[in-house]
Amino acid sequence: MSDLRKTLVAPSGETDVSAFLKAVNEFAPADAKAQGRLIFAMDATMSRQPTWDRALSIQASMFTETSKAASLQVQLVYFRGFDECRASKWVTRPEALARLMTAVECRGGHTQIGRVLTHVKAEAARTGVKAIVFVGDAFEENIDQVCRTAGELGLLGARVFMFQEGSDVAAERAFKEIARLTRGAYFRLDSSSPAILAELLGAVAAYATGGQTALESRAKSSNASQVLLKQLK
Repeated sequence: MSDLRKTLVAPSGETDVSAFLKAVNEFAPADAKAQGRLIFAMDATMSRQPTWDRALSIQASMFTETSKAASLQVQLVYFRGFDECRASKWVTRPEALARLMTAVECRGGHTQIGRVLTHVKAEAARTGVKAIVFVGDAFEENIDQVCRTAGELGLLGARVFMFQEGSDVAAERAFKEIARLTRGAYFRLDSSSPAILAELLGAVAAYATGGQTALESRAKSSNASQVLLKQLK
């Protein structure tokens, strides 16, 4: 585990978390400097528990969609409980992390989106990651502080794609502002259309590997890519 992740990960003796980290390390690539990068972050606090099984299914399908993008590394980040925020190593097998993600259980606690963005900023400076997907349903932090970090991410060229579950007004306002400051995009999760959401993540993965040129090429045959491209302009 790198020094960066030591600062991000809170100590815990839980079996599922230990197994998660052990399994993720087995999938980490030795060297992939030429590959695109995508961070997939999610809120695993208790407010998502009532719809967690459904949400995991949607998120897993979105996550697995990234495997269709060539030369892409993915990192999974999640927060929950008291001061717990974890990040995997960079991997080239997103479908493996999708399976591991389904083992994560919700724990009571406040959102830590600012902490996630701080981690992303460090990764953007270190690895050049340009695409970040976040899935959550709430926002319980200082909006000005979080937006400052989002603005710094925007200056680094890292775009955040915010997916909101539910209809919390404060979350919607914050998510849209984060997307605006990073020149990313905002979408509302709709359980009735998981295929469209998976396609949207596929479009984000295309952007992560080939930038706007790749997204424009994909948009010729993908409605989701057209929607995403419209928000990015």
